[in-house]
Amino acid sequence: MSGELFELEARSVAGGPVDVLLRLHVQPGAGRAAVMGRHGDALKVKVAAPPLQGRANTAVCELVGELFGVPVSRVELVSGQTHRDKRIRIREVDPAHVARVIDQAIERAGSSVGGRDLHGRGQR
Repeated sequence: MSGELFELEARSVAGGPVDVLLRLHVQPGAGRAAVMGRHGDALKVKVAAPPLQGRANTAVCELVGELFGVPVSRVELVSGQTHRDKRIRIREVDPAHVARVIDQAIERAGSSVGGRDLHGRGQR
């Protein structure tokens, strides 16, 4: 299910961590950051920051870092700087972990009409 929302960019020699490209559809200027579910072949997220001076892009990278439990220094906006559809690179992560986190986030979001924030709380 989640495998179509991201792609492996580089595989390590030992089969360990890889770089992953994650497709996102972003709604900036929302009440708070949350995963909303799927949007076609992307994960739909919302962030509180407005799309001004790169603030929403920074918030998206912070959200992805928190969601996958990686430092923001390992999260990079690859494309979509001025668009809602973005590609984010997550460096040195286990693809099985990425798939698991995405599946759980989509499941939590689907259990609430307004989506769920990162801590599982329903959105208003």
